[in-house]
Amino acid sequence: MSELQMRVSDEDRERTAQQLQQAFSEGRLTRAELEDRLEAALSAKTYGDLLDLITDLPSTQPQVDDVVELGSKNGNVRRSGDWAVPRRLRIASKYGSVELDFTEAVVPHQVVDIELDLTYGSARIILPEGAVADVDGFQSDWGQPTSKVAGRPRPGVLCVVITGRAKYGGLTVRYPRRRWFTH
Repeated sequence: MSELQMRVSDEDRERTAQQLQQAFSEGRLTRAELEDRLEAALSAKTYGDLLDLITDLPSTQPQVDDVVELGSKNGNVRRSGDWAVPRRLRIASKYGSVELDFTEAVVPHQVVDIELDLTYGSARIILPEGAVADVDGFQSDWGQPTSKVAGRPRPGVLCVVITGRAKYGGLTVRYPRRRWFTH
């Protein structure tokens, strides 16, 4: 069964309905189109049904460069806090590590492609709760990538697709750690 044939939840339907209402408020859909699409969204059974309703709508977030290339020979590559995430990140690191924290980032794209070229370093990618990651395109000569997040794409949810390789390093994808003693 393909991902598009998987059954959707009420939350998935609601998230798609919100995207449609936003598109209407921006003048991208007429009232009749909104009503037709909302009816279809609320009765959708599969992810394919929902994706068909929103694929022609652009992102409502601010524009960010489509491709950004980052690299380091000896140092670490880090992005965290409030940073703008491009549609595609290409990162090369010879001896350093890579850490990308998406929890506070501005992510205007539903799908973000990350291409890693690591020689002696490892990569750690921290995604916001609910986001998904596809690590099937990543290879490591010294082990397997570790992903502690969902891997099944869903409409309206950030999906990070990670490709590339690590010669003597690894890859870990996870959600933020829960803090037990915060007020």
